[in-house]
Amino acid sequence: MSNVFPPCPQCALENTYPDGDRYVCADCGHEWSATAPEDADATDSRIVRDANGNVLADGDAVVLIKDLKVKGSSTVLKMGTKVKSIRLADGDHEVDCRMEGGNFMLKACYLKKV
Repeated sequence: MSNVFPPCPQCALENTYPDGDRYVCADCGHEWSATAPEDADATDSRIVRDANGNVLADGDAVVLIKDLKVKGSSTVLKMGTKVKSIRLADGDHEVDCRMEGGNFMLKACYLKKV
């Protein structure tokens, strides 16, 4: 079942629904107008937020908030693991980082800024 509503501009997740003339994100609670045109400048400077809503930037230190299985491997990234010096990236995964097990691409919704 595919979602015909636009993804949330704040957290980029696709669990959105209409509420009158507005869209609402069920994950982060963000609301935005369904009729307002998207600003081209706003899409160029993408804001990445952690699980608590804090804005992330290049070089920040973060902590994993849940155990994450590494796709294609038996490795598990443990909750509470601190990641230093993250790098923001475009695409499905917002954060590139280097940890003890190698280089990883993570979603910001599983991170908490330190």
